[in-house]
Amino acid sequence: MNDNTDAEPQIWVNADACPNVIKEVLYRAADRTQTRVVLVANQSRTPPSRYISSVRVAAGFDVADNEIVKRVNVGDLGITADIPLAAEVLEKKAVALNPRGETYTPATIRERLTMRDFMDTLRASGVQTGGPDALNQKDRQRFANELDKWLRQRR
Repeated sequence: MNDNTDAEPQIWVNADACPNVIKEVLYRAADRTQTRVVLVANQSRTPPSRYISSVRVAAGFDVADNEIVKRVNVGDLGITADIPLAAEVLEKKAVALNPRGETYTPATIRERLTMRDFMDTLRASGVQTGGPDALNQKDRQRFANELDKWLRQRR
């Protein structure tokens, strides 16, 4: 486990799946609070900022997820809608937040994993489950509020 508790907490973004509007919130927060934001993706553009960088990974199943898990440290923040990745971020004693503003906790992640597995089983058996609703203004605001809460707590 990376236990680099002396380093300033960073934000790790599962960037291939992160909505652009959420990335914009993160970019503004990075510059405003001088917090390092790292986008992990197989392709990613970052705005010019000393606080925003990217790690480019090969395309493939869970490649970005594995890179985030490898690099995340205690106290960091992981941004992902991927439930298994969120569980691994929590195992590393970091915080996991999804783009809709839900902070995953050890108490809620097991239920989310179970529901994800159940939905995968339904889809595999041919049931059309549909996808998540489109990200809306309320989701963006909830995300920004939870991000601000994490930023305040780290100071």
